[in-house]
Amino acid sequence: MAAIIRVENVSKRYENTHRDVLQSVSLSIEEGEFVSIMGPSGSGKSTLLYLMGALDTVSDGNIYLDSQLIKDLPDKELSKLRRSQIGFVFQFYNLMPVLSAQENVAMPLILDGIKRQTALARAEECLELVGLKDRLHGQPNQLSGGEQQRVAIARALVANPKVILADEPTGALDTGAGDEIVALLRYAVERLNHTVVMVTHDPRIAANTRRIINLRDGRIVDDNNLNS
Repeated sequence: MAAIIRVENVSKRYENTHRDVLQSVSLSIEEGEFVSIMGPSGSGKSTLLYLMGALDTVSDGNIYLDSQLIKDLPDKELSKLRRSQIGFVFQFYNLMPVLSAQENVAMPLILDGIKRQTALARAEECLELVGLKDRLHGQPNQLSGGEQQRVAIARALVANPKVILADEPTGALDTGAGDEIVALLRYAVERLNHTVVMVTHDPRIAANTRRIINLRDGRIVDDNNLNS
């Protein structure tokens, strides 16, 4: 399988703290992998995820998405890359409170110039996929935490991205709702052929993935492929 993400000798430092959050990190993630990134608080796991998603910039090193060097892209192209090639799922959902579930899911397509009715139809498909066809018109404050996170997953899927990046997607949920979310992410890998990279602090959740990368003090200390 080809590498969909390559991280080469990446470091990240914040000048105001004079601290390297990541130090010479290198890894490769293949198409169709389900990978979890673990580590104690402050280990750099979320920073690494945001760098992979072009939400932050490296201090040193290179990151490639589907053989494209991210840091060479101008801002307009980076925005397009994030909308079309990467789906994001965050711990606290990041839904727009004044929009319905269907409108929240359709928004990335509308921002990319897709006609509203076409975008809404695709959003309905994705909400049905995550079990929320009967909640199309519910606003976020009318949905449970687990339902809001399922909306967020539908939004991540709507543009059919190559990669889904999930930052603590079960962290704000109870055990049952968290299990439903990780099952949906597994479905995205196994049935929809997406690549999923997930940051989690929960070993039980990480055990659902095919590979676990452990960070400590900004460095990779373990990289275990559970299929080998």
